[in-house]
Amino acid sequence: MRKRVEFEDDDGLLRRYSHHDDGGGLVEATAVVHPTARVEAGAYVDPGAHVHAHAHVGSQAWIDRLAVVGEHAVVGESAHVGPGAVVGSRARVGARARIGAAARLDRLAVVPPDTVVPAGAHVAGPARLTRSGPFGTAASAGAHAATTYS
Repeated sequence: MRKRVEFEDDDGLLRRYSHHDDGGGLVEATAVVHPTARVEAGAYVDPGAHVHAHAHVGSQAWIDRLAVVGEHAVVGESAHVGPGAVVGSRARVGARARIGAAARLDRLAVVPPDTVVPAGAHVAGPARLTRSGPFGTAASAGAHAATTYS
């Protein structure tokens, strides 16, 4: 039998959380966490959020409502992934980083520890080389939209 924990949210709704089998973090009943994902003790996955296969959510991290953590992505200790934000597959969110609401992190994107990504921002993954023109010249794309605070 899985131990359940109940909380009243800001809207006065009773939310039921269960401990995830791998790591013991708390997962709300309407959230979807793949069985191969690890949710460390003290972490929370809120209503409607999705944590995909082989992802890792560090201790004390918070995956907010409707957020998505892609396959093999890592969310560091005490980090916050805001409501509706998307952390792409194999992306890395450093310890204590804050990902704003509806922000998007591309596949393989890296957000350093103690960084704030503003709401709605886009953080590109590593620059990709693309072929263009008749001679196959390469051009790179991608820009980062994050601020680090010391």
